[in-house]
Amino acid sequence: MTSPATPWTLPDRGRVGIAGVIVAESAIFLIFVVAYLYYIGKSASGPQPSQVLELPILASALLLSSSATIAFAVRALRGGQRGGFLLWWGATFALGASFLALTALEWRTLIYDKGLTIATNLFGTSYYALVGLHASHVIVGLLALGVVLALGLRGHVRAQHAERTEILSLYWHFVDGVWIVVFTVVYVIGR
Repeated sequence: MTSPATPWTLPDRGRVGIAGVIVAESAIFLIFVVAYLYYIGKSASGPQPSQVLELPILASALLLSSSATIAFAVRALRGGQRGGFLLWWGATFALGASFLALTALEWRTLIYDKGLTIATNLFGTSYYALVGLHASHVIVGLLALGVVLALGLRGHVRAQHAERTEILSLYWHFVDGVWIVVFTVVYVIGR
């Protein structure tokens, strides 16, 4: 006895697209992480990571919390709760922007107070390359979040757009997940 064949349907092109972006970006991050690990401890001059880096606990907590808020936003939109969506989406934007501001403050301290620039030594070069690559992805995510937030505030984001917001949330979750790797490699292993 054979069961009736279920017709095959194409996967959602948005999900396929974001999966492609995540795979490609993961490869790029992998290269930068391996380079960081390879060059750590090979700088002939200071400062060294243990002399200048402090754990960015608050920044990390803010960014990782934003994965929850964006999930709440998508859930609210799926449930037709426009106000809840805007609240949670705005919170996600604020958390991401706060993370970026704290990263900028960290860099200011490293450059002006501790003398670590991209040209100082191998550590400086690899540190700013890896953390800067992550920061650039946060900026891209914030731009996308900001566009959706602006559209939402104008009443153009509705429950039928929940799938699209979820696809964007997958990118944001990726950025958060990459931060866990960067944090571990730079601030825990590399220190």
